Amino acid sequence: MIDRLIVHATLLTMTDEKGGLLPDGAVAIEGNRILAVGTTQELMERYSARVVHDVAGKAVMPGLVDAHIHTSMALYRGVAQDTHHWLQKGVGPFFSEINEAEAVAGSMLNIVEGLKAGTTTFSDFDNPMPLIAENYRITGARGRLTATVNQLPPGLHRLKVNEVYPLDESAGRQKLEETLQMLEKWHGKADGRITVMLGPQGPDMVTESLLMEIKSLARTYKTRIHMHVAQGDREINQMERRYGQRTIPWLDSMGYLDEQLVAVHLTEATDEEAALLAKRGAAMIHCPGSIGIIDGMVPPVMAFLEAGGIAGLGSDNAPGNNCNNMFNEMKAAAVFNKIKAKDPTVMPAEKVLRMATIEGASAIGLADEIGSLEPGKKADLIVINTREPGLTPVIMAPVSNLVPNLVYAARGHEVEMVIIDGQLVMENRKLLTVDEGQVVARAQQLAEQLAARVANGHQTDSRG
Repeated sequence: MIDRLIVHATLLTMTDEKGGLLPDGAVAIEGNRILAVGTTQELMERYSARVVHDVAGKAVMPGLVDAHIHTSMALYRGVAQDTHHWLQKGVGPFFSEINEAEAVAGSMLNIVEGLKAGTTTFSDFDNPMPLIAENYRITGARGRLTATVNQLPPGLHRLKVNEVYPLDESAGRQKLEETLQMLEKWHGKADGRITVMLGPQGPDMVTESLLMEIKSLARTYKTRIHMHVAQGDREINQMERRYGQRTIPWLDSMGYLDEQLVAVHLTEATDEEAALLAKRGAAMIHCPGSIGIIDGMVPPVMAFLEAGGIAGLGSDNAPGNNCNNMFNEMKAAAVFNKIKAKDPTVMPAEKVLRMATIEGASAIGLADEIGSLEPGKKADLIVINTREPGLTPVIMAPVSNLVPNLVYAARGHEVEMVIIDGQLVMENRKLLTVDEGQVVARAQQLAEQLAARVANGHQTDSRG
């Protein structure tokens, strides 16, 4: 007798370029892993289960992978849109005022939001990560966690735009030590759901010596480096003034572009720089919603993919993107890149669905464990009600409309069930591991306190 059997599903296994579609499919789960995938008839003949989920009329697919997110920023969702100098003039005042309790509450809010829209793996780049890690343990979500390391001074938003910001080596040393403590404490914990990467925030935000030390440590710990790269004209300006080179050529001259690197955004990268990154074996994380709002740009992900690179999708952060919903990112990635190329055939639905599942998993180094429905992989999967009005009708011939509708029509509320590591985390849209109402109420309360402090700080500055 096995633990769980899902039957009569329209399966998207993500085992081929078209999504690995299997009508009337089934998934057998034992413990935290997938035991078998096949037709309903085949698996019902082979197995009896303690729990059987009959999901007729619904699609089952791997849980979505948010390959780059800052969950702690949820409490200042929507405060920095429609503005220039987003980092310094938009989120800076809130970032400078937020305390640990507020950051952790915001993180929990974002995780709940993502879970309800089908995200099962969060590649979270944040602080205070040791406390945020507890959110992943509690909720049952899979966390690929990175504690932010930088050497930035406090009050960065008070510096003049384009001023070369000073780097504080002692602050960077302390943050690196905290990161290593985080890695020792959390890597592989919660039955392997929580793993850790190293995270220099950006090549403009740490010294060259610290950047190279982190690369050496990543080899020692056999993990990857999660870093913003060419993330805006602000960074390029800093790099040119500090080193006399643009970001990607400078990193290449140091031997930094390889399979260790998970490079986020590439907002200001040229097509040639993106192609170089791909050829060196680094991964790219494309965050179209966030970068569209923050910079009004579409990063060169097509040049990166055409050069053979592996890219994932990320929602980035609430004040940059307003939502942390991977269905939103899939549609944005497809539509924005079609507009940029003036070609409706680029970035097809099947490709962006892979970027949100198996290719996203590969980009962050977890493709051996998640991202597709295959025997031996972790049992991370979602059940989607395709009888919702926005996903109806489902047509299988002469063409299948399931994948295009998931990418261009789904909004996230169609996700009815979430299973992570073999455990039921959401059923009938009700989270089973945390009280959603309490999470939302606490986030609202703390956000109001944070906003009041920021408002008071603005008044103080104006009296200055």
